[in-house]
Amino acid sequence: MARPKKQKGLGDTVEAVLTTTGVKQLFEIFVDGKDCGCEERKEKLNELFPYRFKARCLTELEYNGWKEFIETRSIEYIFGKWRGDVLPKEIIFICDLYATVFNRQTWYPCSGCSPKPLINMIDKLDKVFDAYDN
Repeated sequence: MARPKKQKGLGDTVEAVLTTTGVKQLFEIFVDGKDCGCEERKEKLNELFPYRFKARCLTELEYNGWKEFIETRSIEYIFGKWRGDVLPKEIIFICDLYATVFNRQTWYPCSGCSPKPLINMIDKLDKVFDAYDN
């Protein structure tokens, strides 16, 4: 059995559902081999609703800001776990930078929320930052 390809976005998901349910094959019978524009629609949906958000390059100001954050942050990765608390001004900086670099809507976690989303943002921004050293 062939391994399913990794879906890039919503267009791939719609195609998979239509194929699995048989709707795609039924539709192909009715169009009789003519181009229905399915491929273009799939690519447009993938572009509009991707599952992986690509990071854009850091500006020099953002790079220097993240470098300073790394050197002074109140949270650190020790023995495979994040330790410490993130200061409110750091939360704002992390969330704002993440939103601009990954082209996402800015979201700020509440004080009682799980730290996992914020740690995820830090990890991803660290990877973008580390890409400059490689």
